[in-house]
Amino acid sequence: MSIHRTYDLAIEGMSCAACVGRVEKALSATPGVDRAAVNLATERARVRLTGPGDPADLVAAVEQAGYHAHLIEAGARPDDAAEAASLRWETIRLAAAIALTLPLVLPMIGMAAGVHWMLPGWVQLALALPVQLWIGGRFYANAWKALKTRTGTMDQLVALGTSAAFGLSLYHMASGNGGDLYFEASAAILTLVTLGKYLETRARRGTASAIRALMALRPDEARVKRGESTAMVAVEDLVVGDVVVVKPGERIPADGRIEDGSSQLDESLITGESLPIDKQAGDGVTGGSVNGSGLLEIAVTAIGGETVLARIIESVQGAQASKAPVQRLVDKVSGIFVPVVLAIAV
Repeated sequence: MSIHRTYDLAIEGMSCAACVGRVEKALSATPGVDRAAVNLATERARVRLTGPGDPADLVAAVEQAGYHAHLIEAGARPDDAAEAASLRWETIRLAAAIALTLPLVLPMIGMAAGVHWMLPGWVQLALALPVQLWIGGRFYANAWKALKTRTGTMDQLVALGTSAAFGLSLYHMASGNGGDLYFEASAAILTLVTLGKYLETRARRGTASAIRALMALRPDEARVKRGESTAMVAVEDLVVGDVVVVKPGERIPADGRIEDGSSQLDESLITGESLPIDKQAGDGVTGGSVNGSGLLEIAVTAIGGETVLARIIESVQGAQASKAPVQRLVDKVSGIFVPVVLAIAV
């Protein structure tokens, strides 16, 4: 009988569905992998291994495909600081892109109202250059990585399109032939794509909010009975059979059975009903529930990934990692989208 092990990976550098397809292909080709699913919105991959297999090989496969990855420890909480910093950085990028692009686009809008006025060419260049190099720099870097691995991604289309508009404008300025300038086109494309990245980052942070809320129900420490006294220990260090003391108003640290005492518990995380439930000696309790007014001594019956709360979190994470059939079809089509577009353009 084969043993199934599931690992979650955080993946950086993906920009489109074509990237998802490439990462899934690289993971699926790794020895021992039974199934691999990559989610672009959460930048996570869930991989199931059967039999022998080293999880380090999964990271190596993603790295070889041109992306960065690291294993996520089971039960690890989302990194709020990193997510907040990422959103803040995307906000700065977007604000700068809009501030630099708006003066380039406004004259184009004015033409529709019959106002014909253009900024001098050197002013347009001064505004478009930071957008092209700073805002668009990451798209060029990702496009180059994809080119080295002989794959097509959205970044290549963005890099080619903006380079063509920016390069032609530079040529017209340098030659002095009076040709049209298209700095506003390259800047507008990069600004719109940056807006998409900003919305994507916000959405990714939102998808992690459910996991954060569930993990917040799990206390970090438990009061374990040691003879006639008690000691505070990390919840991760609890073992089945430990007797924990839960005071009124505290959360129960793990699934268990009441050994002594009676109280009313808020088990809304399981039932959705916030009305307290009477509990007494011999009754089972669920980790994460809130103790009411009584003092309880509870014998631990399940820890770690075996608790009800851990299984709920696992179910939510599994739902986020799963794909609808139509999404799998979209990923396959996206894998050939870039080459087809480039072929048509040529």
